[in-house]
Amino acid sequence: MKKLESSLKNMTIVLTTVALVAAALLGYMNEITKEPIALIEKQNLENGIKKVILGEAGDKQINVKTDSIIDGKQIFVVYEVSSTDGKPLGKAIKTSVNGFSPDMTVLTGFAPDGKILGYEVLKHAETPGLGAKANDWFQSGAKGDIIGKNPAKDHLTVIKDGGEIDAITAATITSRAFLRAINLEYEKLFGGKTNGNTGATSAAPAPEPAAPDTAACAAPADSTLVTE
Repeated sequence: MKKLESSLKNMTIVLTTVALVAAALLGYMNEITKEPIALIEKQNLENGIKKVILGEAGDKQINVKTDSIIDGKQIFVVYEVSSTDGKPLGKAIKTSVNGFSPDMTVLTGFAPDGKILGYEVLKHAETPGLGAKANDWFQSGAKGDIIGKNPAKDHLTVIKDGGEIDAITAATITSRAFLRAINLEYEKLFGGKTNGNTGATSAAPAPEPAAPDTAACAAPADSTLVTE
């Protein structure tokens, strides 16, 4: 086989061919993994809603009614949760804020009286081993425990900012972002200001939505989630 002459033209042809093949492969891999990833994300959200509302009783069936609140470019997705016999169990709400890295998505469950039932960090790009601790640090019994607290009554900001919550060690920025999300979510559900003294403008803008976020909802309005 004759060796290609080392020339600018031949190098350009080779590099272009490699780039086109690589792009085609990436596009193919994205297409075949898109649906499985979407199904995993949907299941994670369903499990998350149960966890933040029901806690250890998350194996029960629930009805979920979904709605969206859009404030400028900030999106809040609300999941109104009830038992299968229609008894209100609380509301879960999801939004995204900027932490040390962009786009931390927090799902929080609130009781009808405004107390925090639970939370789940659904997505983050924080530093592994530091900011990534947010999903455990603020849980019941942990050092930064916020479960059972009411953002309108309790000061849900880090101690360094005059609040009452221990920040994650060496991850104050992440802790501030997480608590900002909690306060914002409370304000959108119950109205008024929290003791965290936040406002919708203090959160990082989410991408401009083409329509309310219903595609990624845990279930269609007035539907029932069933644990396998």
